[in-house]
Amino acid sequence: MTTTIERIHVDHATAKRLGRWTATSAFEVKARSGAVVLDLRSPELPAELEIRIDLQRAMLKLLVPDGAVIDHWDVAWPARGRVKDGQGPTAGSAGPRIRLVGTADNSEVRVHRGGIAILSAMCSREYLDDLRQAHRTGTTPTIDDPTRA
Repeated sequence: MTTTIERIHVDHATAKRLGRWTATSAFEVKARSGAVVLDLRSPELPAELEIRIDLQRAMLKLLVPDGAVIDHWDVAWPARGRVKDGQGPTAGSAGPRIRLVGTADNSEVRVHRGGIAILSAMCSREYLDDLRQAHRTGTTPTIDDPTRA
């Protein structure tokens, strides 16, 4: 079985993948002087995810469920940088395991969970478009909470 890889390339720009946008388990993020936002809260995603990163003066923001475990042991930091995870995984909860691999040069990875992840998704142009589409079709928006059916 071959695994498809979602590739995201950003150069002096911002890329956002919000809501239920994929069901793959492998990602490749390459960013230079830009920002990438990945929403990994969808119930279709597998329990084990791998994100290969190549960041240069960039920021990667991960929107994850509350119990997600972020493994960043295999990230090389040639210059400044770090993973900012203010809340961390809650004890005893079994969420997805997200493994970061690659290099981050003068870059950072921000992890947003729970309500902060919802607010991050809601403060986007994509959420406004999703609200308008939901209003037109009589459905509910899914960008703020991808677990909503």
